[in-house]
Amino acid sequence: MKEKTCCFTGHRSQKLPWGFNEENEQCIIMKDRLYKEIEIAVLEGYEIFISGMAIGFDTICAETVLMLKNKYPNIKLHCVLPCQNQDKLWSNYQRQRYRNILAVADNVVVISENYTSTCMFERNNYMVDNSSKVIALYNGRGGGTKKTIDYAKSKGLLLTIIEP
Repeated sequence: MKEKTCCFTGHRSQKLPWGFNEENEQCIIMKDRLYKEIEIAVLEGYEIFISGMAIGFDTICAETVLMLKNKYPNIKLHCVLPCQNQDKLWSNYQRQRYRNILAVADNVVVISENYTSTCMFERNNYMVDNSSKVIALYNGRGGGTKKTIDYAKSKGLLLTIIEP
């Protein structure tokens, strides 16, 4: 199913211009673009969408896929968690949002039982290795998102970049 699978990578909320304010106009514009990009992928034949479930873009992507499932019931949301307790230090609001998504996801994969210094990168590589397309929210700076994009390019995946 790799040829019908699209994963997401992008920045956490604190690295985005709008931070945690998803009512910000820039965030609303990004969400609209994301919705359209996922719908284009669905129309191209993509059926499985993988989110790494970090706070920020990953969470927004998962919620957008779930929203689009109402229109395209054949699509699936797969969540790949770097570790079992990924949400341990999150706010109550973020933890509840995360758990609500996991409760309705079609599949949940956990890379590591406990946090390790490499579990985030292993999660990102797992998503790329099991996909043929990446939709990324990328500001051009270094970090995990850049490493994931570079890895996806090295593997020949199709890449759509949304600028924040």
